[in-house]
Amino acid sequence: ILLTICCVVISVVVGFFISLLGLSDRKLLVAIYRTYVEVFRSIPPLVSIFWVYYGMPILVDIDLQPFPAGMIALSVYGSAFMAEIFRGGVQSIAKGQFEAAYSLGLPYFNTMRLIVFPQALRRALPAIGNQLVITLKMTSLVSVIGVSEVLRHGNELAVTEYRPLEIYSFVAVEYLVLVLIVSAGVRKLERKLGSDERNNRSGE
Repeated sequence: ILLTICCVVISVVVGFFISLLGLSDRKLLVAIYRTYVEVFRSIPPLVSIFWVYYGMPILVDIDLQPFPAGMIALSVYGSAFMAEIFRGGVQSIAKGQFEAAYSLGLPYFNTMRLIVFPQALRRALPAIGNQLVITLKMTSLVSVIGVSEVLRHGNELAVTEYRPLEIYSFVAVEYLVLVLIVSAGVRKLERKLGSDERNNRSGE
């Protein structure tokens, strides 16, 4: 759970700033955005985990522990998807809203902050929730580098207790329960934001 929270927070923050490159009118920034997204979406997360854990210490001469190594690898992978989610959410906003904001004298930053991003976030919430669930399930991959998470404990118990059917079944149920809880929370938040938006419209 801790690893999931860390990865999602980092992915959202990094993905948000990367998405700004994709929304730029400058070809160089758009090219950087596309390169980042295509590269990190194309590399399997397990390969990223191995590369960060075994490769980065060679490049930067830093001894990475398993937890931060797994967090970096999954966060970079997730940020590429988050960047696409944010970019798509912003581009779904009607151009007329941009034009109306500019006609009122709002600068670009305030237009994005006050008008565009709140709406884009509501529209992107289902995709963000889906990415959260995917990240939660992908945390099982970090067991290969020794992070003490659910699957790692299951492997250790299976070796010592010789009851793999019961143990791995319990691991599967535990992931199922966690995913259902997260999915229910995301749906509740979607309903709340949708209700707030309807109330705002009715108030107008």
